[in-house]
Amino acid sequence: MALRHAVLAALLDGEYSGYQLAKAFDLGVANFWHALPQQLYTELAKLEKEGLVAGRQVVQESRPNKRMFHVTDAGRAELTAFAAAPSKPSVIRDDLLVKVQAADHVRAAPVIAQLEERARAAEAKIEVLGTLLGRLRGDLSEEEFLRHGERIGPYLTCLRGLAFEQDHLAWCRRTAAVLTERQTTAPAP
Repeated sequence: MALRHAVLAALLDGEYSGYQLAKAFDLGVANFWHALPQQLYTELAKLEKEGLVAGRQVVQESRPNKRMFHVTDAGRAELTAFAAAPSKPSVIRDDLLVKVQAADHVRAAPVIAQLEERARAAEAKIEVLGTLLGRLRGDLSEEEFLRHGERIGPYLTCLRGLAFEQDHLAWCRRTAAVLTERQTTAPAP
């Protein structure tokens, strides 16, 4: 998947400035795609040049002018073709896993500290995702929203992000506990 598809998918919810798109990425798309704001601005320029998004200038009195972007028909066609193409299997590429892999041969304390930090980050993300899910479904129960909600794509990807963070939190806690226990019961060299 290219960043272009993630940007196009994010713009399906409406017209956004680059700044608003970056905020939308932070809240929703970041569950499955990470991009820096500079990357988003660069991608928006490419997409506009290719005719997949259209931008318009908005004049503001008390602030600098801004450009607002929306998906064009060509952009929707690009997303349709992308959605129909086979997906690659998911892979995990995480430097913390490499550190845990080497835990028997390195000092465990720094690895444990990093696991604990990741656990705290996962807890914070779980809270944000829970709030976002509540905002997306409004007064509807989850089942009602999944049956009758207007746009369930963002909700479903948010659910996946929540499940990932919950699993990641549990793994970090368990792994830190195991390494801590082994550290305290290991025979002296």
